[in-house]
Amino acid sequence: MRSRLISYLCVFTLLFFCLALGQNSATDAQTSSQDSPAGRWKTVDDTTGKVKSLVVIWEENGRLYGRIEKLVDPDPQDPDPRCERCEGELKGKPLLGLRILWNLQKDGDEWSGGKILDPDNGKVYKCHIALEHDGKKLKVRGFIGFSLLGRTQHWLRDE
Repeated sequence: MRSRLISYLCVFTLLFFCLALGQNSATDAQTSSQDSPAGRWKTVDDTTGKVKSLVVIWEENGRLYGRIEKLVDPDPQDPDPRCERCEGELKGKPLLGLRILWNLQKDGDEWSGGKILDPDNGKVYKCHIALEHDGKKLKVRGFIGFSLLGRTQHWLRDE
């Protein structure tokens, strides 16, 4: 009887340990996904504070890229908005699917060295981004020349 009780206790301890280990692995996987800017982000309009679009960011060969996946509350008068103010090969391209972020490389706690396109004015800026608030916010800084001459936005992770 006593050996059976010890056997049950060992089995329950082993099961508890396995469940706890599995739960930690799931937590680690969730945390690691929050360590990268890769994923979907809600862009927020500077003046209204409302969500403007959904941007998907992905990593390819150690660099980050991003494109517009969805427009929130698009203008019903313009069902297929295009980047009319863009220059070169981007001029007249549809906003949906438009690449607006490219060639950012990991640099310590941020990603930098890439470019960002502002489809509202068609201009391309140098860019660096950094995760904030446990990966729930993305600080996006676009600038000309020096980082002091630019604008910062905060995007929200789409969960």
